[in-house]
Amino acid sequence: MEYITKPTYNKLRGRIIEKYGTQDQFRKRLGISSTAMSNKMRGKTGFSQNDIITWCSLLDIELKDVGSYFYA
Repeated sequence: MEYITKPTYNKLRGRIIEKYGTQDQFRKRLGISSTAMSNKMRGKTGFSQNDIITWCSLLDIELKDVGSYFYA
C-alpha cells in the first residue's frame, strides 16, 4: 500500500523567512488570512497557478525553479 505524503514546503518556508522575516509578514503582503496561509503551508489546500505566479514574484523565485519550491 502506498501512502501519499503532503509536501513539506521547507525550501519555500526558508525563502519566505529570507525575504520577509516571518510567514506572518509575507501573508500580510499577500493579503490572505492566517488560516489560508497555514492551510497552504501545511498542504491542506493547494496552490493555484495564480498563487504560484504571485508567490514567485514576491519571493524572487524564477519560474524555472517552481518545482523545487512547490512540488518537492
